[in-house]
Amino acid sequence: MIRALYSARTGMDGQQTQLDVIANNLANVNTGGFKKSRVQFEDLFYQSLREVGAQTVGGGMVPTGVQVGLGTRVTSVQKLFTQGSFVQTGNDLDMAIEGDGFFKISRNGTDYYTRAGSFKRDADGYIVTANGNRLQPEFAIPDGTTELSIDSSGLLTAKDNAQQTLGSVQLTLVRFVNPAGLKSMGSNLFAETTASAAPVEDNPGSNGMGSIAQHFLETSNVDVSEEMVNLIITQRAYEVNSKAITTADQLMEIANSLKR
Repeated sequence: MIRALYSARTGMDGQQTQLDVIANNLANVNTGGFKKSRVQFEDLFYQSLREVGAQTVGGGMVPTGVQVGLGTRVTSVQKLFTQGSFVQTGNDLDMAIEGDGFFKISRNGTDYYTRAGSFKRDADGYIVTANGNRLQPEFAIPDGTTELSIDSSGLLTAKDNAQQTLGSVQLTLVRFVNPAGLKSMGSNLFAETTASAAPVEDNPGSNGMGSIAQHFLETSNVDVSEEMVNLIITQRAYEVNSKAITTADQLMEIANSLKR
């Protein structure tokens, strides 16, 4: 009964983490470029009451043994980098990545990475995020620009009313061997880690890199119906673990009330 109390407690802790992740997914259902997370569990170690393969008194061998598990724990909360849907905006500085890759952003001299392609133009003409972080490679849109075009290979061209080219830059994308190993920094940004491996930078549409779609934004990859189903399952799992604690407590009460 004591084991049941602690095992059920680990189950409730795990489901609480699951609920937190689901809530965060749902909260970001309208966050551009957001990637949903998934909780993964593993069972804890087992207490062996009878070893597998032990010799019996009669000279036989125990075929299965007796092992009682001691609960569960969360092993990871993994980001799932599946493609989100596209929405057309008509904004010249809105870009969506179709396929693999990230935009590289510079913040306070440090590189970060994002799938959110809603960019703006700051007072100096540079292409920046909503928080003022510059898109890399940096490019200042020339004065007098009336048209910005970005092709699928990332070539950005600025033109005036006479269709004369005022400036251009080759945009690049970055990809990782293990994008799930990136560290979420908030503000739609990810940071490189040892687990993600070093970034590989290349032109869009080449060597397996995704292409760029101008005038589009990638939406969140959260599926609301899937998250609602997971929410129901999590609620029921939490309830059944709490019921196990209640049952173990009742059995201990019965045992404590026995009289000789």
